[in-house]
Amino acid sequence: MKQELFEMLHSEAVAEKKKALLTLNLLSDHPAGIGDHSTKDFYENATEALTMLVDADDKLAALDKYFNVNHSNLLG
Repeated sequence: MKQELFEMLHSEAVAEKKKALLTLNLLSDHPAGIGDHSTKDFYENATEALTMLVDADDKLAALDKYFNVNHSNLLG
């Protein structure tokens, strides 16, 4: 895989991971910040954020496993 493509995919997965972690942090530490949501919405949002986190970790692991590119210079 070309380095540019690897970097794009890696950066995208890192951004998804950070978004998921931020969402989980917001839901757990600042639930008043989510506005007028029902308990069902809260649980669905938490589940969606966890799924996004797992997907991002899976993407990062797959890139490392299958394309084993030296990405020590990448952020994340």
